[in-house]
Amino acid sequence: MSQQYPFNPNQPQQPQQGQPQYQGQQPYPGQPQQPYYGAPAGYPGGPIPPQQKKSWFARHKVLTAVGGVFAFLVIVGIAAGGGDDSTSKTSDTAASTPAKTDAKPAEKTDDKPTAPAKKKEAPAPKKELSQAEQFKAFIDKNGTAAEKAAAKHITKVQGADETNDIMDTADVYTDFTGGMMGPHQGEGKLLASAFADWKSSKNGLVTIYDKAGEILSNGNY
Repeated sequence: MSQQYPFNPNQPQQPQQGQPQYQGQQPYPGQPQQPYYGAPAGYPGGPIPPQQKKSWFARHKVLTAVGGVFAFLVIVGIAAGGGDDSTSKTSDTAASTPAKTDAKPAEKTDDKPTAPAKKKEAPAPKKELSQAEQFKAFIDKNGTAAEKAAAKHITKVQGADETNDIMDTADVYTDFTGGMMGPHQGEGKLLASAFADWKSSKNGLVTIYDKAGEILSNGNY
């Protein structure tokens, strides 16, 4: 049985073994004063264990989601804008660069106006020669000198272009005078002979007349 001592309130109490020392409690006699750390965690009056702080993004999930969507849209817009800029720059460059052509510059020409080309005049239709002109042309080409001299006196020829080989007749008029008994009977015979060389018929008769219409000569052709 342990000895009991009267309680002295001024005497410092010796803490029991395993009992924590609280703030304001005097240490045991002969022991240094130890710092007070408070009651153990979990005991009344003990320190509250620190709670781990959550990040700002974890505490503001809605704002974080909205910000992420906004950032995504900004990135997509920048990418799209960069593509349009490159395309527009390419098109602007192509538009500003003049297209190269192989066309050569037009050669310089004189300022003098060129005269309009003259229209070629259509050849005049050949004048159809009369029978007298045709007979004279034949004598000039094929007749003798005497025949050519006599042909200059021919004024008219009729019937030379009508041939039926039955009864063909032709009349040659001249400006001679005197008839068959006059001085130009010989020129009449020359003209009748030249006519036979010009025209041919199975039964043709040519008559040479003078200026008065009298017969100078006649002959077959």
